[in-house]
Amino acid sequence: MKVDVDPRRCQGHTLCAMAAPALFELSEIDGHATAVRSDIPADLADSAREAFRSCPEQAVSLH
Repeated sequence: MKVDVDPRRCQGHTLCAMAAPALFELSEIDGHATAVRSDIPADLADSAREAFRSCPEQAVSLH
Protein backbone atom coordinates (compact mmCIF):
# COMPACT_ATOMS: atom_id res chain seq x y z
CA MET A 1 0.00 0.00 0.00
CA LYS A 2 1.16 3.55 -0.76
CA VAL A 3 0.05 6.96 0.50
CA ASP A 4 0.10 10.35 -1.20
CA VAL A 5 -1.13 13.85 -0.37
CA ASP A 6 -2.57 16.08 -3.09
CA PRO A 7 -1.04 19.50 -2.34
CA ARG A 8 -3.83 21.26 -4.26
CA ARG A 9 -6.48 19.78 -1.94
CA CYS A 10 -4.64 19.86 1.40
CA GLN A 11 -5.83 22.74 3.57
CA GLY A 12 -3.64 22.04 6.59
CA HIS A 13 -6.23 20.56 8.95
CA THR A 14 -3.43 18.25 10.29
CA LEU A 15 -5.82 15.36 10.94
CA CYS A 16 -3.78 12.95 8.81
CA ALA A 17 -0.65 13.62 10.85
CA MET A 18 -2.58 13.13 14.08
CA ALA A 19 -3.85 9.76 12.83
CA ALA A 20 -0.52 8.60 11.38
CA PRO A 21 2.39 10.76 12.60
CA ALA A 22 4.97 8.33 11.20
CA LEU A 23 3.63 8.78 7.66
CA PHE A 24 3.18 12.55 7.39
CA GLU A 25 5.11 15.70 8.07
CA LEU A 26 3.53 19.12 8.39
CA SER A 27 4.78 22.39 6.98
CA GLU A 28 5.79 24.82 9.72
CA ILE A 29 4.47 27.64 7.54
CA ASP A 30 0.90 26.54 6.80
CA GLY A 31 0.37 23.07 8.28
CA HIS A 32 0.03 21.38 4.88
CA ALA A 33 0.93 17.71 4.96
CA THR A 34 3.45 15.78 2.93
CA ALA A 35 3.84 12.00 2.95
CA VAL A 36 7.28 11.23 4.38
CA ARG A 37 7.20 7.70 3.05
CA SER A 38 5.14 6.45 0.17
CA ASP A 39 5.34 2.73 0.99
CA ILE A 40 3.35 1.91 4.09
CA PRO A 41 4.66 -0.88 6.33
CA ALA A 42 2.05 -3.42 7.41
CA ASP A 43 2.11 -2.22 11.02
CA LEU A 44 1.04 1.29 9.92
CA ALA A 45 -1.71 0.26 7.49
CA ASP A 46 -4.54 0.88 9.98
CA SER A 47 -3.16 4.34 10.81
CA ALA A 48 -2.89 5.14 7.10
CA ARG A 49 -6.52 4.15 6.57
CA GLU A 50 -7.56 6.37 9.48
CA ALA A 51 -5.62 9.29 7.97
CA PHE A 52 -7.36 8.69 4.65
CA ARG A 53 -10.81 8.65 6.31
CA SER A 54 -10.11 11.68 8.50
CA CYS A 55 -9.13 14.13 5.76
CA PRO A 56 -12.07 16.49 5.20
CA GLU A 57 -10.59 17.65 1.88
CA GLN A 58 -9.96 14.10 0.61
CA ALA A 59 -6.34 15.08 -0.04
CA VAL A 60 -4.93 11.79 1.24
CA SER A 61 -4.99 8.90 -1.19
CA LEU A 62 -4.16 5.24 -0.67
CA HIS A 63 -3.31 2.87 -3.49
